[in-house]
Amino acid sequence: MTGIKHYLSRRVNSSLWLAAPAVTLTAFTPRGMHPMMACGPTPAPFVRFGTAHLAVIALAFALPLALAAMVRKTQNRTFARMVCAVFAAELIATWVLWYWLILSQGWASVATILPLNLCDWAAIAALVTLIRPNERSYELAWFWSFSGTLQALLTPDLACGFPDPRFLVFFGFHGGVIASVLYLTVGLGMRPRPRSIPRVIAWSLAYLMLALATNAVFHTNFGYLSAKPAKPSLLDFLGPWPVYLFALVGLGLLFIVLLYSPFLLGDLIRGARRRGRG
Repeated sequence: MTGIKHYLSRRVNSSLWLAAPAVTLTAFTPRGMHPMMACGPTPAPFVRFGTAHLAVIALAFALPLALAAMVRKTQNRTFARMVCAVFAAELIATWVLWYWLILSQGWASVATILPLNLCDWAAIAALVTLIRPNERSYELAWFWSFSGTLQALLTPDLACGFPDPRFLVFFGFHGGVIASVLYLTVGLGMRPRPRSIPRVIAWSLAYLMLALATNAVFHTNFGYLSAKPAKPSLLDFLGPWPVYLFALVGLGLLFIVLLYSPFLLGDLIRGARRRGRG
């Protein structure tokens, strides 16, 4: 890992499917409904934990772990940078495809254009880290992707199944974020530090305030802070609105502790071994 660590240290010190499918959509979107939650009679409906869903979940974990293993084995910095570039290109392409869809299909609205879901912020943090590996954007990507984006990947608020472009965008985006952060963690050896925790809490509270304010002004539902998803999700166990908002804050703190615990445990084990050798 020496070569990779050298590459990371240089970048840290410096600072903080482009092919869109040629498909004519026949689905309609009822007025006021988010396009991800509307399907006409032609597209196949999304089946949670169906074959396509399970395949996407498997790919989101297997691909970055396989690439990370190759990077660790070869210690090739050029290859490591190429993988970062591929993941970054995939995230950008998925975003481009999404905006092409909403503009070409007349779905443009505050809810579809503004990147104010927590998964959007996780994607931006992951993208910044892929382009310029650094601790501050990585720590946000790590905690937000596995506390928020992973939930979306497993329990998506989605109506259309494969191969509808909305299915491709949704899972290309959420799966791409998870895959990117896994690669950065396992392949490049990035990790959060104790100092990461207060920064992540501060940024998360900032997101909460901004999303709540935007929802109040534009009657949107960013972060599902104004209403629960139509599909079953973890929020169903947290009580009615607005009670579940307070539960979300507590759950967010719990996720931060859980997501940092593997690194803390590793530090404690390594410290005990060093003391044993001493």
